[in-house]
Amino acid sequence: MWLLIFVVWLVMWAGGSYWYLFGKPSPFSIESVRPPGPREYDQKKRDKVIKQGFSVDKVPKDLDVIVIGSGIGGLTVAATLAKVGKKVLVLEQHDQSGGCCHTYVEKGFEFDVGLHYIGQLHENSLLRIAFDQITEGQLEFVELDQHFDTIQIGLGEEKREYTIFTGKTEMEAHLKKQFPDDVAAIETFFRIMKVSAKKTHYLATLKLIPKWLALFLVKTRIAHLFSPIFTLSGTGATDLVSTLTSNKDLHVIFSYLFYGVPPKDSSIVINALLIHHYKRGAYYPRGGASEISYHIIPVIQKSGGNVLVRAPVTQILVNKEGAAYGVKVKKGQEEVEVRAPVVISNCGIFTTFQKLLPPEISMKQDVQDRLDMMRHGRGSFLVFSGFDATQEELGIVSTNFWLFKNNDMDTSMDEFFALSKEDAPENIPMMFITFPSAKDPESKKRHPGKSCMTILTMVKYEWFEEWKDTAVRKRGDEYHNYKMRYANQLFAWACTIFPKLREKLVFQDVATPLTNMHYLGAQRGAMYSAEHNLDRFHAEAVARNRCNTPVKNLYISGQDVFSCGIAGALHGGLLCASTVLDHIVYIDLLFLKKKLKKQKAKELALLAKKIE
Repeated sequence: MWLLIFVVWLVMWAGGSYWYLFGKPSPFSIESVRPPGPREYDQKKRDKVIKQGFSVDKVPKDLDVIVIGSGIGGLTVAATLAKVGKKVLVLEQHDQSGGCCHTYVEKGFEFDVGLHYIGQLHENSLLRIAFDQITEGQLEFVELDQHFDTIQIGLGEEKREYTIFTGKTEMEAHLKKQFPDDVAAIETFFRIMKVSAKKTHYLATLKLIPKWLALFLVKTRIAHLFSPIFTLSGTGATDLVSTLTSNKDLHVIFSYLFYGVPPKDSSIVINALLIHHYKRGAYYPRGGASEISYHIIPVIQKSGGNVLVRAPVTQILVNKEGAAYGVKVKKGQEEVEVRAPVVISNCGIFTTFQKLLPPEISMKQDVQDRLDMMRHGRGSFLVFSGFDATQEELGIVSTNFWLFKNNDMDTSMDEFFALSKEDAPENIPMMFITFPSAKDPESKKRHPGKSCMTILTMVKYEWFEEWKDTAVRKRGDEYHNYKMRYANQLFAWACTIFPKLREKLVFQDVATPLTNMHYLGAQRGAMYSAEHNLDRFHAEAVARNRCNTPVKNLYISGQDVFSCGIAGALHGGLLCASTVLDHIVYIDLLFLKKKLKKQKAKELALLAKKIE
């Protein structure tokens, strides 16, 4: 009798597992991808797609899902759900869609605000396949020069310069040439990079399996028996690299892709993943970052959905049973209710829980417990500069530059963030320089004779907080003069590398944390959303931080689900889609990857026969 019960249970469990993993229709297919169509240069036609303003008559009837925020995480989950027939409405508070993937044009110059380059887009990579699916093959990428990053440490005569190359074997080999006394340290770090890249899906799995099971596997350390990734994710970057080498310059190389967290407070896995991300090449969207939303939106519209801008969500509607059932959208002086059985927030966990939920819901203990898992990220500060000169005349390149005043990132970042508001502008310890116009070959067609540069560094929101209640572009002379103190320091530093910039400068704009709050909806101006500190990446925290929320039918997407950046946010969207559909879409992507590889192998075999 007991044997019969066990057999029946086993069959039911096996059948249920098979149905969960393989029994539901895949959103993805080879057939949905088609060759890229002609590039659309007419801005008015483009605006009809990426700048469609909110009005009640444009809201589709009988919605299945509402997504708050049109960043890449929101667009990814929306497009994935649309590809299984869901009618999805994406609401964006800015006047154009895309979030950190949007661009803005001023005085004939086009600037990217958050997308500077992307990796892991080589043929048949998982990320490339995902992009192809959510744009149906319409988004094209340009591969940048093999020398994609330059790192400068120190100032004046003490300045040292290192170059980072892409390449499956070239990246490591090139680094060894520059650090011949630290070959063993580099080899060990690259092994950590490999483990981090190949086993990160184990961490993602913790978010997809039942939470009780994920916590059981982590707390009993059974999970740790499968892979060192569970230990590495909770290991501090400085602690680990200090065991490999005493060379502080090399310490910087291992953590140079900064996101506002000192290496001592960051996970070695995240820092390793950021470098590994570009191992197989660095890429930029052909036609600029706005091409991303431009080509995803039609996929959402195919299933009857839409993406509407100038649609600030003021509240998530929650019923008496504690379930989300829609949102309120501000339209002029009124608020419009838009309803759907599923609500997904792509605007960050703090904004979602602290600003959009009704007070009686946001104060509940389970919501507060979820908030306590995260800390606010550092604010971003950007300088956008336009030049009346070509790339060749300025001597600029597609290579990015990362500048550090010294090789002690931990101390310099701690000291900088401890400074007073008055002392901070003249003591910036690091910055990033990128030239969007030099990365996109079509920039010369769209903006002939013009070049642009974006500078990025991290700052404290508190230094700008006194102006938080003022209106954008109307914050007064004191605010303008204060932000220009930062901008002038950063621009002068850039001119030490590219001296021709100053004489050709004709336009300059500055974005502070307050700017990012206004245009991107970034809480406290943190473009990388919640802080990526070490506590967040301990295995148990990873298991607890998932797309589900304590509010029924409300889900989280984007950077706060797993990690920062365009790729991190996109994966946040895929994880969210998996949760909403109760179906792991990554399995579909992996099957698709296998099919594409077989298809490629057949094509190569046929080509070889023809050559013979």
